[in-house]
Parts: sequence; C-alpha cells; structure tokens
Amino acid sequence: MEAPRPGRWLALAVLALAVLLVAVDATVLGLATPFLSEDLQPSGTQLLWIGDVYSFVIAGLLVSMGSLGDRIGRKKLLLCGAVAFGAVSVLNAYATSPEMMIAARALLGVAGATLMPSTLALIRNIFHDPRERSLAIGIWGAMASAGAAVGPVVGGFLLENFWWGSVFLINLPVMAVLVLVGSKLLPESRDPAPGPWDLLSVVLSMVGIIAVVYAIKEGATHGPAWQSGLVAAVGAGALWWFVRRQLTLDSPLLNMRLFHHRGFSGAVMADLLTVLGLSGMVFFLSQFLQLVQDRSPLEAGLAELPAAIGAVTAGLLAGQAARRWSVRSVVAGGLAAIGLALGALVWLEADTSYPVLGTVLLVVGVGAGLSFTVTADVILSSVPKEQAGSASAVSETAYELGAALGIALLGSIVTGVYRGFAVPADVPAAQAAEAHESLGGAVESAGALPADTGAALLASAQDSFVEGLQIASGVGAVVLLVTSVAAWFLLRGQRLEEGYGG
Repeated sequence: MEAPRPGRWLALAVLALAVLLVAVDATVLGLATPFLSEDLQPSGTQLLWIGDVYSFVIAGLLVSMGSLGDRIGRKKLLLCGAVAFGAVSVLNAYATSPEMMIAARALLGVAGATLMPSTLALIRNIFHDPRERSLAIGIWGAMASAGAAVGPVVGGFLLENFWWGSVFLINLPVMAVLVLVGSKLLPESRDPAPGPWDLLSVVLSMVGIIAVVYAIKEGATHGPAWQSGLVAAVGAGALWWFVRRQLTLDSPLLNMRLFHHRGFSGAVMADLLTVLGLSGMVFFLSQFLQLVQDRSPLEAGLAELPAAIGAVTAGLLAGQAARRWSVRSVVAGGLAAIGLALGALVWLEADTSYPVLGTVLLVVGVGAGLSFTVTADVILSSVPKEQAGSASAVSETAYELGAALGIALLGSIVTGVYRGFAVPADVPAAQAAEAHESLGGAVESAGALPADTGAALLASAQDSFVEGLQIASGVGAVVLLVTSVAAWFLLRGQRLEEGYGG
C-alpha cells in the first residue's frame, strides 16, 4: 500500500469545484432560455440546437478525452480544459446571434468533456487507500448532485437581477481558482505505456455516439422518420466498427476487455438505466413546478433542493454502507427506493402539496446518492489506475446516453399524451396549434385569449401534461425496479476494497 499523499483533501476540493461548475452549467441554460430567445430570436430548430449541442459534443468526446488524459496527463488536460471552459463561457455570454450561440455551446461541450473524466481519474490516482477513495468519490458525486440542484437556484437569482449572459460569466472566477490552485496542488498522473492515440477510433466514437444520441432526440421530438433512422444506422455502424477496431489494436482507445469484468459491466449498466428512468422526471418536473403550479424559476429551483440534500448525504455514507452490508444490497436498495418514489408520482395531481413532492425528491436523492457513488467506486476499482481515465469516461458516457435515451423515450410519452388534449371550441386555430406544441406555448396562447377561454385552454393543457407525467413516471418506476433486480444479480460477490484508513 502506497503512503497517503500530502494535501490530497485540498486537491479533492479543487476537483470538486470543477465538477460543481460543470453540473451547474448543465442546468442553468434551461432557465435562461426564455430570456435568450427574446434577445437572439432563434428559430425553433436553432433553439433545440442551443439546448442540445452541448450534451451531443460532451457525449461524443468523453471516451476520446478520457483516453487522451491517460496519455498526455490528466492534470494537464484538466487545467487546459478549465482555461478553455472559462474563455468559451465569455463567448456564450456575449453571443450576438443564434449561430454564434450554437457554436459557443459546442465549444463549451469540448471543454466540458475534458473535465469530468479527468476529475474522477485523478481521484483514483490521488487516494491510494480504498476507504479514503470511497469517501472522496462520495464527495465528488455529492458535488455533481449539488451542482444540478444549485444551478436552478443560482440561475433564478441571476436572471431576476441581471441579463441572461450572467449565467455563463459565473464560470470565470471558479475556473480561475481551479487553474491557480490546481496547478500547485494536483499531482500529474498518466499511463506509463499508453501507446499511440488512434485518430480513426476517435472519429468512430464521436460519429457513433453523436449520431445515436441525435437520432434518439430527433425521433422523440418529431416522431419516427426515415432520416433519423438513417442517422441511427450510421451511428450503430460506426460504434460496431469502433468496438471491432479496439479489439484488434495493441493500444486501444478504450480497452473493451474491461467489460469482461462482471462488476464493471453491471455498474455501467446500472448507471445507464438509472439515468434513463430518472431523466424524464428531472426534465419535466421543472416545467410542472413552473407552468402547472405557477412557481417562479427561483422557487422551482429551491423546491428541487431535497433531491440534492438526499444525494449529498447518502453519497458521503455510501462507501461505509457498502462495506458494512454489501455492494449489491446498497446499489439494488438505492435503485428500488428511486423506483418506488417514481411510482408514487403516478398519483401526481396539479394541486399535489409540496410536502408530498419534497418527500419524493428526498427519497430519489438518497437512492441516487447511494447507487451512483458505489457504482463509480466499483468502476474505478475494477481497473488498473493507469486506465482510470478510460474507465471514468465509460461511466460518464453511460450517464449521457442514459439521459438522451430517457428524455427521448419518456419525453415522447409525455409529449404524445399532452398533444391529445381537448381545445375549447372558441379558440382560434393558430392559438390551438401553438398550445399543442408545448405547455409553454399553451401558457402564451392562453394569455392572448379572453380570460374565461384562456383559463379553460390552460386547465385542459395542464391536466393533459400531468397525465403524461404520471404515465412517464410509471414507466420510469418499472425501469428502475427491473434495474434494481438486475443489479442484485450482476453485482453478486462484488466488494469494495478494504484499506488501512478509517
């Protein structure tokens, strides 16, 4: 056992800062979208690209960036990515056209893809004692959860007091601290015998993942079409070629033999399906709180805080719980808790009281904190530390794919049910069409109509949206409960390493 590294907890604080920032950045844009739309006036398609291109690029580049960090050094990649993230944030804040905004969001995705795998890989290399590493991973996961919840609160505050670009400028001071402190405290780590970086594999992984995610989202937004089917086929073909190529290379971009480890495969599958089942609720709950229960962006952000509190608390205790009981009982139990909480939302109504919603969110947070922290620990401890970047990238890619699939599949359920709502007879065709596009569209249409007609239209739209959310929550609950059972069997006999730390 190697001796503990001095300053390792301060180094962790720097890494936690980076994770917090990426998580905040992923959630603030949703709140800023109405203000940004008013200023830049993008078309509907451009608005979708502004929202989606960041996650497309991150998903496509994670595997490549994780492998690049293993080769050139994770500290170097993290610090270069942090500088780029800060610089591109300024470009986002001062974008003057929809096209410039789309390009800036894509560049932000490139920088973001360097940060997440590097932070988790550095934890694997800084913390040699497995018990300390479990706690460090818990803190890392807690920051990701906290960022996702703090994002709407910070965004709501900034948007009520400043212009929409301020949600990007908050990145600058955080990145400055990360670079200045990280350059002193973070140790460099890399694979000592990495081999060449295979550019064809980089292109294949990017094309494959971006094409698959794009096809899923397009299919969910516009329904099945031959164009999205063709893109999906191209993506699947690229991924098949990527896997075949990795198995023949002496120095693969991603070591596919990692998946022979049952614990590794089980943990990755649990992550992907959990995010898939959860993402529909997360995506639509903000709309429910704002457009159905009529809360302000700041109130909606504060209402979602119990999920973060549960995730942070459970994440810090997860490693200890997995050693006391077992990996599979903590992961399967966490997933079952999320499944049951989602199941409770089948009875959701427009006037459901906040204590009920807050309790559901708290249980979801606790379940996610337990399962995600332990699966991250299993994934990292299943591989040699030289390959920590690649393993971390697989874990992060599972999150991104799960989110894309979840929003697409569960989103299509909500959208499909929503569009079937009955429009009052005296509503003009143009307003009816706008109302059927989205709940936000229904709110705008209702505002332009006489009070009684507008109220009837909005009530009908809200009831239909809630019905769609109930069905999507039920499907999500089934996915989570099935994943819980699968994790129970796949993680059988899996243990977290013991160490000398307490």
